[in-house]
Amino acid sequence: MCMSQKKLCRDEVLSMLEFARSKGMEVIPLVQTFGHMEFVLKHQSLWHLREEPHCLGTLNPHKEEGVKLVMEMLKQVVELHPGLSTLHIGADEVYMLGEGEESKLWLASPGRTVEQLFLAHVTKVVKAIKEAWPTMSVIMWDDMMRGMSLDTLRASGLVELVQPMLWDYNPDLDVGQTVSLLERYCSAGMSDLWAASSFKGSTTVYTCVTTTQRHVENHAQWLKVAASLSAGVNLKGIAITGWQRYDHMSVLCELMPVGLPSLAACLQTLIHGQFSAEAQGKVKERLGMSSVEVEDLERTCVVDSSFPGAKLAKLIVELNSLLNSNDLRFFESDMFVRGWLSPYQRQRKMMNPLITKQIHSQASSYLAAIQQKADAVREEMVRLYPESTAQEWMEEHVSPVVVPIQKIREDIQDGLKMMVP
Repeated sequence: MCMSQKKLCRDEVLSMLEFARSKGMEVIPLVQTFGHMEFVLKHQSLWHLREEPHCLGTLNPHKEEGVKLVMEMLKQVVELHPGLSTLHIGADEVYMLGEGEESKLWLASPGRTVEQLFLAHVTKVVKAIKEAWPTMSVIMWDDMMRGMSLDTLRASGLVELVQPMLWDYNPDLDVGQTVSLLERYCSAGMSDLWAASSFKGSTTVYTCVTTTQRHVENHAQWLKVAASLSAGVNLKGIAITGWQRYDHMSVLCELMPVGLPSLAACLQTLIHGQFSAEAQGKVKERLGMSSVEVEDLERTCVVDSSFPGAKLAKLIVELNSLLNSNDLRFFESDMFVRGWLSPYQRQRKMMNPLITKQIHSQASSYLAAIQQKADAVREEMVRLYPESTAQEWMEEHVSPVVVPIQKIREDIQDGLKMMVP
């Protein structure tokens, strides 16, 4: 990356920070420091810092070089956020911890556990943060601590240094179990706690269009959790997460424009204490929509007063609907395709010209319809996203449908050359 690009990235970050401040918002950056470090450990020069060679995401907790790497990343982020008071250090889903050779040697000593190994690294990182920035508050994901006893947590030296953020994105979140877990953290000495929900991304790794109702239900469950907590538990707030990828190497989740109606609905649910008729009305009014579900944009006229990215959201919904239509989904299992254009027949170019020309015509019609909508999506997408994002989105969502149909058409063309004079 050239110096001008680096400056542009820095200026963009500073501009976003200033905009957030103008809206009364505090930015809390999240920097992964243990698990989910694929974005760093994918580089060959840092392979030796992996806990286990085949696990790209987990840092080896025994190497001082790893802690130095983490602190250098944190230093760069803190310097880019003037006046920063809170850091989120991640530390969720530390896969394969204890499987590395150094960890196995460490665990061979009597009384040592993977839980202690996890806590030792996190404590080391947090103490280094406190030494570098004494007034910095530190948030971390809680999932690696959920099975730990009170004694294990208390003995770690971590309890007074961090604020756990408990995540659960399910619409049927277990209220009683979640309340119990939050109160256990409080009993261990972690008095400041956070919750984390989601407004997009958590449905499946490859979801294209967000379902608002699923995420509203998740927030309704979190409201029940908050109402059920004992008086001594300080639930500081809820992080409404919106994922773009499950990890650094996975495919794109829903893009932001198709997730905005869900975000608006989740915010109004928290404000009103439920997704009441009043809350739904606020969402529709603010977004210029007749429904809170983004998929209903297919039947809605997008106007200038609609939410930012509404045109792209509508185009994505329309294209997704076409790609998942029964005609396309079952084209390859159509009676004529299966009966006169099976893999056996295509390989040997044994074709009935009359029927296969009809199949060819239908395939061409489908491809033309897809191409028209895909071109419209790409044209709008590159106005909001880099070309690389548009290319990836197309290859993930459009190509799996288009390529097999193109192959059918090509096979017909090749076969007919041998069957028709």
